[in-house]
Amino acid sequence: MSRQPPRLFTPSQPLWWLGIAISLGVGIGLYSIATRSVESSARERFDHQAHNTQFNINTSIKAYTDVLRAAASYFQAGGQVTRETFHRYVRGLDLERNYPAIDNINFAEYYTDALRPAAEARQQGIAEQDYPAFARHPAGVRREYAVLTMIEPLQGFRDRYGLDIAARPGVAEALFRARDQGIMSSSGQPIPLRSAPSHIGMAMRIPIYRNGMPASTVEERRAACLGSVGLGFSVPRLVGSALVEMPLRAVRVTLRDSSVALQPATLLFDSHPGQPAAGNGHFVSELPVQFHGRTWHARFSVPKQELYSRFDQFMPLLAGSLGFGASILIYALFVTLASSRRRALKMARAMTRELRDSQARLQLSHHRLRRLAAHADHIKEEERKRIAREIHDDLGQNLLALRIEADILATRTEKSHPRLHARACATLHQIDNTIRSVRHIINDLRPNVLDLGLSAAVEWQIAQFRQRSGIKCEFIEEAKADHGVDDHCATAFFRVLQESLSNIHQHAGASMVRVELQQSHGMLRMTITDNGIGIETASRHKAGSFGLVGIEERISLLGGSCSINSLVHGGTTVSIAVPIGFRVAPMEDMRLSA
Repeated sequence: MSRQPPRLFTPSQPLWWLGIAISLGVGIGLYSIATRSVESSARERFDHQAHNTQFNINTSIKAYTDVLRAAASYFQAGGQVTRETFHRYVRGLDLERNYPAIDNINFAEYYTDALRPAAEARQQGIAEQDYPAFARHPAGVRREYAVLTMIEPLQGFRDRYGLDIAARPGVAEALFRARDQGIMSSSGQPIPLRSAPSHIGMAMRIPIYRNGMPASTVEERRAACLGSVGLGFSVPRLVGSALVEMPLRAVRVTLRDSSVALQPATLLFDSHPGQPAAGNGHFVSELPVQFHGRTWHARFSVPKQELYSRFDQFMPLLAGSLGFGASILIYALFVTLASSRRRALKMARAMTRELRDSQARLQLSHHRLRRLAAHADHIKEEERKRIAREIHDDLGQNLLALRIEADILATRTEKSHPRLHARACATLHQIDNTIRSVRHIINDLRPNVLDLGLSAAVEWQIAQFRQRSGIKCEFIEEAKADHGVDDHCATAFFRVLQESLSNIHQHAGASMVRVELQQSHGMLRMTITDNGIGIETASRHKAGSFGLVGIEERISLLGGSCSINSLVHGGTTVSIAVPIGFRVAPMEDMRLSA
């Protein structure tokens, strides 16, 4: 009798161990893919934040370079710079607020040993209350000198007055090379700071030449050199200001000067001194920072777990479990299809169950779309806020520096060059117009008045609407109506008011608008009423019109209610109400609930 080979599967005796083995393989594969995906996403976020910090450091260095160039232009503008005028100039820069990492700005007079007696006699003949008696130090005879004769702020640096910075060989080499080439320089040598002895400082200098003297060749530049303007700044404060926008507080940042001339690399900054070196459980990113011909290396490291959310930690296990479960279901479906009629009936019940699950998923998908719209709106508001802040911080500072330069030029040429003075005044007027335009752009992106609260923002918007449209607008507010209102809710109410006033201006033909804001029984309410032509029922859901729909969606996502009614005698009333303290669930919570 012939013996038939065993079959891997029969309807009566399915091989469940085979299905389990396949499902385990799929689950393990999905677990590995999800783990790599989570790590890759976290790595990308970390690299993005590291690049942002690198950009902030480079931007700060450029800002300090611009300050130094502006100071050099002030000295080289043509007039006599005294200690008093230099003091007023530096005080006008407001270093503590605008450039917190800068310790001081100073002027070093240049002269040779042949001119030293006359230069020292001139300095000793200047008697001012704040400055001590002049005495060059360290003593000694050198071929060339670069002596500090002006320092601002002077407090804390009085002993630096009269210091010959060319006495240090490395500093002298960089200083005189910059003088001969007419470029900005930095020796790259760390400087201990008076304000924080544990901090490391750096200095930059730029040469100044006498007006009217040629400076084409090295010999001419040496003869025309009047001195140099320099500034010193704190490296820790520089890096610290760049780290303000990094949300990760556990990140460790080290900054080293790894130029060829320095071996081994000099440590300039360490945000977490004493911590062990980063291992396999850390993300590490090394980025270069250019500082006047020298290369600093910024090393960012952070434990991987700091970048993983609760969902990220749970997702690989969830993906593996879902893969295992889905594979088992598919195998069970294969068994069901190959089984008897009884199995077919079970399959029908399973399909019915799957249909109910599909309906639930469809509802969940609709909910996700609404949440995604809310998230996109939030991202848009944050992006507006960021763009407005960057325009204010970067372009605003540059325009301010340009205005200072134009103002100095207009002041210096008022009597000596009338035509040049007129052109300078016209330039100053144009800069002022540009500053006003920048302020209008910032207000269009996100008005700063929102930071003062909802009531102030509503009053400002109504004033703008009244000025723009000429329509009479009345605002009625209860005392402390915006008390306890968070920024998200205030922004939503502000945008609803914007959209409503825009619709009134464009379509209502109204002559009177009334806005009421009140808070009672834990609810914040706002009512906008006009005496216009009203809204037709057919036009409320007209294709391509999303204004009213957007208002309803905004308020619905805040857990509130919205009603838009047209009165019989004409006019429209928009009423919205939102519970105080309602928190919109973030996208991560939504995905977990799914």
